[in-house]
Amino acid sequence: MERPGPSEVTGSDASGPDPQLAVTMGFTGFGKKARTFDLEAMFEQTRRTAVERSRKTLEAREKEEEMNREKELRRQNEDIEPTSSGSNMVRDCSKSSSRDTSSSESEESSGSSDDELIGPPLPLQMMKEPGNHIEEDIVGPLPPPLYEDAEDDDDDDDGDSEEEENPVQKIPDSHEITLKHGTKTVSALGLDPSGARLVTGGYDYDVKFWDFAGMDASFKAFRSLQPCECHQIKSLQYSNTGDMILVVSGSSQAKVIDRDGFEVMECIKGDQYIVDMANTKGHTAMLHTGSWHPKIKGEFMTCSNDATVRTWEVENPRKQRSVFKPRTVQGKKVIPTTCTYSRDGNLIAAACQNGSIQIWDRNLIVHPKFHYKQAHDPGTDTSCVTFSYDGNVLASRGGDDTLKLWDIRQFNKPLFSASGLPTMFPMTDCCFSPDDKLVVTGTSVQRGCGSGKLVFFERRTFQRVYEIDITDASVVRCLWHPKLNQIMVGTGNGLAKVYYDPNKSQRGAKLCVVKTQRKAKQAETLTQDYIITPHALPMFREPRQRSTRKQLEKDRLDPLKSHKPEPPVAGPGRGGRVGTHGGTLSSYIVKNIALDKTDDSNPREAILRHAKAAEDNPYWVSPAYSKTQPKTMFAQVESDDEETKNEPEWKKRKI
Repeated sequence: MERPGPSEVTGSDASGPDPQLAVTMGFTGFGKKARTFDLEAMFEQTRRTAVERSRKTLEAREKEEEMNREKELRRQNEDIEPTSSGSNMVRDCSKSSSRDTSSSESEESSGSSDDELIGPPLPLQMMKEPGNHIEEDIVGPLPPPLYEDAEDDDDDDDGDSEEEENPVQKIPDSHEITLKHGTKTVSALGLDPSGARLVTGGYDYDVKFWDFAGMDASFKAFRSLQPCECHQIKSLQYSNTGDMILVVSGSSQAKVIDRDGFEVMECIKGDQYIVDMANTKGHTAMLHTGSWHPKIKGEFMTCSNDATVRTWEVENPRKQRSVFKPRTVQGKKVIPTTCTYSRDGNLIAAACQNGSIQIWDRNLIVHPKFHYKQAHDPGTDTSCVTFSYDGNVLASRGGDDTLKLWDIRQFNKPLFSASGLPTMFPMTDCCFSPDDKLVVTGTSVQRGCGSGKLVFFERRTFQRVYEIDITDASVVRCLWHPKLNQIMVGTGNGLAKVYYDPNKSQRGAKLCVVKTQRKAKQAETLTQDYIITPHALPMFREPRQRSTRKQLEKDRLDPLKSHKPEPPVAGPGRGGRVGTHGGTLSSYIVKNIALDKTDDSNPREAILRHAKAAEDNPYWVSPAYSKTQPKTMFAQVESDDEETKNEPEWKKRKI
């Protein structure tokens, strides 16, 4: 089989697929040209279609509004019909005069014209103005009269617009309350969506709950607990439904608790010996922060020192939902220091230790959608990233003492940058105002070297328009609630402050400042402790006896006091031990057969008692030594008389 030349191939392609070649390749669709699409033409056609539809919709809406206006005018004309003859005469006169004047003016301006106007009569002020020329073909109501107060209303509107344009006037800082969390840094703040409860966490491992509706002027927390034992609290956030709280601490396992502080779930810890972090079921190193999904209930996100950002579901605490792995330009691991969701929940943004900001699509975990590698200085911990309420602008608070704004639609350079904002904490906050016109952040100071400030920047120009001196410590956390219009601030000396305005704010701190402090109960205010013995009180004191005879009579009637003493124990036995009695065989043997083993006699006499029997019938010792034992020979003992006879004479005399 010969190989076709280029011309033959071109010709076959132009005329159609070669049937022989299709049979050789094994499928019939071989050789067909791929269909091409002109994207620009498609977009242009779509745009034209949209413009045409919008024009038709506007025309239909204008026609409908015009018909409604005519119906309303007819209804008004029917309502203004005369009810009395006098009013008819006045109205006829006014109509005739208006017709005369209008006819005369029309004759002077455009010649002879006897047509009358259709609609209500012309107002007097418009009739007097020389510039108002009424055309003959006008159909419908006439323009409203010009009032003298219109200019004043315009001036007031201008003033209101100027006030609305000035966002500083909307800052609620006229009043404040102070909540005493502890003595260490308040590193976490959380406020539920309704604004009823505030939760604070700090370096002292405590999480405290504050209920604005239940507090009085004493400002005391109604619950305090340590959900993560001996780990500092890094982040606290209420879910979008307000029934759960995400607790992120210095451990590798995030926790979810309910509104009353009871644990709902705890994330699993991953295997730290696996190299690929995507193959582990959870974090293996210390956490930094976390965030709830703004739309999906039960989904949240955490970032950790194991160089991963993980999403979780409350219903499945045994394994994460997905894993995002930030990387440098060279593909190396980099640790994320903070993370957040976009307002619609479709994007996930994370700031890393190399100064980069990376943004992923929530459903695409492989490569980031946006990546800016030098957003902040490398080696500094970017403490916060947050999206604006319109979802187009991202604010980042860097560890290089800067605050920057980014447009995610053109993520190639920052929109604005502000410097000179010192920070010494890895969780320093920044947030947007509810109307998206201001950006707020806090500053840090050394102990005894000034006061921490809450700084406000205008979003449009990024000018430093306002600042509030908070306290003589660093400002770590800030939160501006959109419903309450109140600002919550966490400081480095253990205080949580709430700023509000009685006229601009709603509920929140306004509910508890009006309540007077409850008086302490008297039992709680004892100046000194008294020791009261039980029998010192009259009701427990024993009555004093007045007569001995009466007492004896009472004792005689008392069965315990008048009981006869028990006699000493008697019976068979020795040494103070009573002999055993009973009807059993063992008791009979002990009583009758068992002899007394105590022997009070002389032991020498007891041995010599058996001497004669042992000598007559030797059994134990003598037979064994009978052959080797020498014969006993005893010396004869002389009597006393014989001894005295043999004594010398001088001894006898002496005696």
